[in-house]
Amino acid sequence: MSGTILVLGASGRFGRNISDVFAAAGWTVRGFDRAKDNLDSAAAGADVIAMGWNPPYHRWAAEMPALHAQVRRAALRHGATVLLPGNVYVFGDGSGPVWDESTPHAATNPLGRLRAEMEAAYRNEGVRTILLRAGDFLDTEASGNWFDAMMAKPVAKGVLRYPGATDVPHAWAYLPDVARAFLDLAEQRDSLPVYADIPFPGYTLTGQEMATALGRVTGRKIRLRPVPWWMLRLARPFMPFVGGMFEMRYLWSLPHRMDGRRFDALLPDFVPTPLDIALAAAIAPLR
Repeated sequence: MSGTILVLGASGRFGRNISDVFAAAGWTVRGFDRAKDNLDSAAAGADVIAMGWNPPYHRWAAEMPALHAQVRRAALRHGATVLLPGNVYVFGDGSGPVWDESTPHAATNPLGRLRAEMEAAYRNEGVRTILLRAGDFLDTEASGNWFDAMMAKPVAKGVLRYPGATDVPHAWAYLPDVARAFLDLAEQRDSLPVYADIPFPGYTLTGQEMATALGRVTGRKIRLRPVPWWMLRLARPFMPFVGGMFEMRYLWSLPHRMDGRRFDALLPDFVPTPLDIALAAAIAPLR
């Protein structure tokens, strides 16, 4: 099955990977220019809408609810299925260590509550939705995610900056794999529930395990060093998004992994990219 996909945020990390994978599979891929395009018109005839709009942390409260409301209205009007990249913010401090589609959305912090409320709106309004919930991203380009922006910049010097306890399991996802999984799920969308919340298993790694894997990839010993949070604290008045980084800091000391049972049942033939290959691709732009 193929069709037409409207990609919102096609130049961003999620939209770029989605566009590449769906185009390669023979789908018609439409982009969207927020400066001049009309979402209702753009969504006409689209089978799937990939929601890649994501404002910076400090603008979530002001912008995110309205952006998603536009998407929900367009999807309902045109009968489209929304592909929604989910994260782990909804679970909150004290959840874990294994997260699946039945784990309560118990976040109490502002960013976590915004995500939980946004997801609930898709479910409550009956929007056909495929939500693939993943951990932190590994990308093939330097796209400003935690890994390439904060952690792996000094990897060429044999250093991995780590934001929390280095012995705590943490969920990761390779973005090209996430995009491939979205494609496979979109092609069976008619057999899925109206609202499908699907954890993406990805990789579960401690900081030490990631450093060891990067050592295999680079052929040298990788030393773990802490992220200099004190420097970020000093930068906070001049970089408003840094406040969100502090708000979500607890995830780096909270053991967690994504339960892959539902994913494996829906996509039994899915073959994930081996960890070392994913890490090699993720550090290539930094070396």
